[in-house]
Amino acid sequence: MSRETVNDICRTFPGAEISDPWGGGHDAWKVGGKMFACIGAKLPGVNIKTDSVETAGMLIEMGVGRKAPYFHRSWINVDWDMPDDELRQRLVESYRIVRAGLTRKAQASLPPFD
Repeated sequence: MSRETVNDICRTFPGAEISDPWGGGHDAWKVGGKMFACIGAKLPGVNIKTDSVETAGMLIEMGVGRKAPYFHRSWINVDWDMPDDELRQRLVESYRIVRAGLTRKAQASLPPFD
């Protein structure tokens, strides 16, 4: 996995946009203005949202990821050595969680996501 792999996956999601909100080389992927994935400028890996603090804790305990610095406890940082298919699954889940949290109007303005 690499920054390019993450960006290639995220750019396929309907309505996904990339920005560098803090400057310095971050890749923050958003849908409807809400972040679902972030690659830091220095820390290896990608930060993704989980459905809860409990899920994040379980994934950290299982060794899937580690605490994502500067993010809410429902986020984890997954390392670059994660297999591409598992990475895609985690990014899709993060995208779905964030998309589902958007207003109905914002969700309706996005193309469907299967």
